Amino acid sequence: MNKTERPLILVTNDDGITAPGIRALIAAMEEIGDVVVVAPDKPQSAMGHAITINNVLHLNKISTEDAIIQEYSCSGTPADCVKLAVNEVLIRKPDLCVSGINHGSNSAINVIYSGTMSAALEAGIEGLPAIGFSLLDFDWNANFEHTKPIVKKLALMVLEYGLPKGVVLNVNIPKLAEQEIQ
Repeated sequence: MNKTERPLILVTNDDGITAPGIRALIAAMEEIGDVVVVAPDKPQSAMGHAITINNVLHLNKISTEDAIIQEYSCSGTPADCVKLAVNEVLIRKPDLCVSGINHGSNSAINVIYSGTMSAALEAGIEGLPAIGFSLLDFDWNANFEHTKPIVKKLALMVLEYGLPKGVVLNVNIPKLAEQEIQ
């Protein structure tokens, strides 16, 4: 990345393109870079590192031509989304891939099944610095406001310092009580 240009950031998830968590992640990333979103058109939780091989993948541009953020919905899995973004959508390799923000923990054995982390791992396989983010709150209407500064700070650190080859970050953010958020 040229130091004078804004970083190119790929945003994806496993909860679907309309999920509240990805909207919070997009908001945080647009403050620091040029954002392209490629995410499943419906929830794909617990898909592990599945890829689509026996069906046609559909990729639909859902943002307008003059939109600042380009968004695409994909009929495939989170790993499919990263593969399509890197090989078909983006004009250059992104400087960072972020996945999430997932509802609930991605720890212990859950990491193996996690679509959120599989998208981040696929980015790592593609040689990209990648972070998977989760909020320890399963409520679809969870408050993601307190996650934004954390997500932004970690993304900026990875953009500045990079990650060792083969390393992908898995970040679980605690749920805060409403009075703690203010």
